[in-house]
Amino acid sequence: MAKKISLESKYSRAGWCFVMPAAVLIFVLNFYPMVRAFFLSLQSGVANNLHFTGLRNYMRLLEDERFLYSVRNVFIYLIFQVPAMLFLAIVLASILNDSRLKCRGLFRTMVFLPCATALVSSALIFKSIFGMDGIVNHWCISMGILNEPKNWLTDPVWAKIIIIICITWRWTGYNTVFFLAGLQNIDSSIYEAARVDGASTMQQFFKLTLPLLRPVILLTSIMSINGTLQLFDEVRNITGGGPGNETITISQYIYNLSFLNNPQFGYAAAISYTILIMVAVLSFIQFKVGDKND
Repeated sequence: MAKKISLESKYSRAGWCFVMPAAVLIFVLNFYPMVRAFFLSLQSGVANNLHFTGLRNYMRLLEDERFLYSVRNVFIYLIFQVPAMLFLAIVLASILNDSRLKCRGLFRTMVFLPCATALVSSALIFKSIFGMDGIVNHWCISMGILNEPKNWLTDPVWAKIIIIICITWRWTGYNTVFFLAGLQNIDSSIYEAARVDGASTMQQFFKLTLPLLRPVILLTSIMSINGTLQLFDEVRNITGGGPGNETITISQYIYNLSFLNNPQFGYAAAISYTILIMVAVLSFIQFKVGDKND
């Protein structure tokens, strides 16, 4: 018995030796900055002249029009982009999971390839495509849709649409991988039984595939919402938040407050905590709505 306890103790010590480096790094690089940011959000001032002001930064949020613009824009991206992206990812995963499809490896690589593109590179690609001398203007003029080049990025509506297209193009393949893994864990006999019972392809998709993928849908939707609320690179590099503040996001506003003009680190930290609260609330709602064992 003593040898058994001693052996278990050795295994425990060995396990902690493997876990501790990662745990220390997570604490130093994640938890400590979060706590430090919270205390910073209760202070106001510039650089080393910070002083405690309590919840004044959080109260200021309700009167800050630029912050309210950024929240509005982020939720517009979220409402239109996340459902479209997840639906496309499920459809693509269903197609790529078909054993009758030839060159499946090639098509899977092509679908995932945009995700391997650097964020800045993908944003600059779309900025070039929709630029004054870009491919879109060239096609529209050649087909007679436009008489002269259109500046798509200065139009508030089209600027948002371009950002949504860019995000969808880049992240659909990433979510497709999760759905493809989920589909491969579904027993094919379920679909065979459905076909024997006369279920069409659409009926199988909506009555079998979607319900069976519900845990994966919940996971990907939470990750996608989290990513959209923290959207920065695409907007920063495509429109810079313009025209005006029509495309600015919360993360970009935090960047502007922290590093441009007159830095306001305390107020920027308060805004960053609003993102944390939004993510927590939306994730909680999704768990309550989507994670049902019926």
